[in-house]
This record gives sequence, structure tokens and C-alpha cells, in this order.
Amino acid sequence: MYAELTKYSKQLKNIGFICLVWLIGALSLEAKGQVITLDRCQELARENYPALVRYGIIEKTKEYTIANANRAYLPQGSFSAQASWQSDVTKINLDLPEGMPPIEVPVPDKDQYRVVAELNQLIWDGGQIAARKKEVEAGAQLELQQLETEVYGLRERVNNVFFGILLMKANLHQQSTLENELQRNLDKVMAYLENGLANEADVSTVKVEQLKAKQQRVQLESALEAYVHVLSVLTGEPMDTGMTFVKPEPGTEATIQTLLQATRLPTNRPEWALFQAQENAIDSKRSLLNARSRPVIGAFAQGGYGKPGLNMFENEFEPYFVGGIKLTWNFSSLYTRKNDLRMINLQKEAVNAQRETFLYQLDMEIPRQRVEMERYRKTMEEDDEIIQHHRIMREAAEAKVENGTLTVSDLMKELLAEEAAKQAKTLHEIQYLMSLYALKNTVNME
Repeated sequence: MYAELTKYSKQLKNIGFICLVWLIGALSLEAKGQVITLDRCQELARENYPALVRYGIIEKTKEYTIANANRAYLPQGSFSAQASWQSDVTKINLDLPEGMPPIEVPVPDKDQYRVVAELNQLIWDGGQIAARKKEVEAGAQLELQQLETEVYGLRERVNNVFFGILLMKANLHQQSTLENELQRNLDKVMAYLENGLANEADVSTVKVEQLKAKQQRVQLESALEAYVHVLSVLTGEPMDTGMTFVKPEPGTEATIQTLLQATRLPTNRPEWALFQAQENAIDSKRSLLNARSRPVIGAFAQGGYGKPGLNMFENEFEPYFVGGIKLTWNFSSLYTRKNDLRMINLQKEAVNAQRETFLYQLDMEIPRQRVEMERYRKTMEEDDEIIQHHRIMREAAEAKVENGTLTVSDLMKELLAEEAAKQAKTLHEIQYLMSLYALKNTVNME
């Protein structure tokens, strides 16, 4: 009995331990859900983009169109029925020599009837079906690359919104520090007032700055809510200002140096693949144009029942059959072939012009972003020293106020100057990251 109780107790402990592990895991997942990273936002924005439905539509449309093109190799059948009356029929009048008995040639009836079933089998189409399938595939690939280029543009939008959130949150943090500092100074000024070292005007000076700080906080909170709402719409996930938005790491020094030394790297950009897809689509038109200028060979079989049959002099309903091979050649396309080829060449030249324009823009944009990134990087190196000097000046101003050799208004100037330096450092850090990720986006570097 004791052994069974001991065994039962151990089972309860195991169950309790499993439940505890599950609860900790659930809480951990919930906590993780409150942490938002830039990479995750990029993934969610891509998945949430409404136009992504077009990927499946393009693929299915291509499959159906190619399947229909392949069905041209199947026998093509037709059925027709006809009843007609004609004003005259074929008659043969024989002028025979005298003495010969007359020969009567049957005359067909003026009312005629025919029911016909016909089958046509393509043997060789000059390459039209193959060229058509090539055109369909090239057109589908072009649409996919256009969509991929459109989706790629989301990256920059998500970057701008995410860094805007980081900037607003950093400014709000600095704002809290400022408000605490103002409250600390207000407490000191109130003590000075009790000791006769300050007056009501000094108290009002600090309170005015407190009110201004509250107004600034309201503006920052409103801007933060707007940024978070836009990011929520882009990602399709509910977000609020209380979530933790993680500042992305700039990367290793080697990665940064690679970016700073970057030149145009277009081959991994979706636009580059788009230009190639455009050229392939144009080449497919050339193939189809060549195929349409060739003759078509096919076999046919026709079975019918009518009056008359194949013998037009028999005024009876008879079945009949005709089969054979036929060649058709629509050479009217040769009339416009030369101009059609010229238009295809012009289209390729237009694509080349777009490609050169793209490279031209990269040649201007990459150096500009590289210089901007380096400028923010160098600016950040002096921010801490500037803040340190402002802190020394503010502490000296506080001592002078205590000694009665400086007004509270002058102290507020020093305090606000120190706060402005801190906000400038925060801004420079975010601007540096924004410029870094903008350059990454331009050269499509992960």
C-alpha cells in the first residue's frame, strides 16, 4: 500500500513538473510576442501584402494557358448540317451523231442536303505552339518579377516606420528624464523660496518648462501612436505603443566597411531580374512572329451523309468519306514582318534604356547614402563629449543658483541645452541606423 502511494505521489510530481514547464513556456511565448524586431516586421509585411495573391493567380493562369496550347495537338472536330435549294443545277447536253441512240445524263435535284463530320489533326504548325508556350512562360515570369519589385519596395517603407517608432520612443525616454530633472529643480527652487533665495517668478519659470515638456510629451505620444498604427497596418498584426521595439544592430565592422565601399550591385536587385524578364518576353514575340510566317501541315478526315453524295448525279441519300493531308500558308504576315521586327528591336532598346537609367540612379544614390552614413557615424563620435560638457555647465549653473549668483532662468537654459544635446545624440543614432539600412536596401544586402 505504501509503495502504491509513493508511486502515485511521484506521478503527481511529474504531472506538476510538466504543467510548470508548459506554463513557463507559454509565459515565455507571450513575452516574446511583445518584442518586435525589424526583421520580423519585414517578414510580416511581405506576408500581409494583398498583392501576394497574384503570385498564385499568375502561376495558375500560366498553367491553364499552356495546357490549352498543348490541346492544339489533339484532333479538332466539327459537325455541320445543311439544307439548300438552288435556282439551277449542272446539266450535260450531249450532241450525238445521227443514228446513235440518245444518252440521258441524270440531272441533280435543286434541293440538296448534307450532314458532315470532320476531323483535323495537326502534324506540323511551324513551331507556333512552342513559341506560344514560350511567350506565355515569359509573360508570366515578367508579371512575377514586376510583383517582386513591387513587394521589394515594402522594405524601405517598413524601415522608415520602424525607425520612426524607435526615434519617438527614445525621445519619450529622454522626455521622461527631462521631466524628472525639471521636477528635481522645482523641488530645489521651492526650498530656495522658503529660505528666501528665490521668488515666485523663479518657480513660474520652472513650471512653464514643465508645461512645455508635457506638451512635447503629448506630441511625441501622438506621433508614436501614428507610427505604430501604420506598422500594424503594414504587418497585419495588432500592435500598441507598450510593446518593445528592438533597435537593430548595425552589424560587424567588416559589414559596415563593405557597405561604405559599396558600388552599384544591381544583379541581386529584383529590378535587374525584371529587365531580363522584359527582354525574354520580347524575344518570345520574335519567336512567335517567325513561327507564324511558316506553313502549317495537317491531316483531315471528313465523313458525311447527303443528297447527292460524292456522285452529284445520284439523287439519292448516300454516305461518303474523304481524307487526306493539306498544307496551308498564310503568307500575308510577310507583308508586315520587317516592321514587326523593327518594333521588337525598339522594345529591346527601350528596356536597355531603362536598365541604364537604373544604373545611373544607383551611381548617384549609393555614394550619397554612403557619405550620409559616414557623416552620421562621425557625428556620433562627438555627441558624448558634447553631453559631458553640457552636464558640467548645468551642474555649475545649479551651484551658482544655490549661491545666488545665477538666475533660475539661466539654469533652465543650461538644463534645456543639455537635454537638446541628449536628444541630438538619440537622433544621430537613429539617423545612422536609418542610413545604414537604406544603403543595405539599395544594394540588397542582408
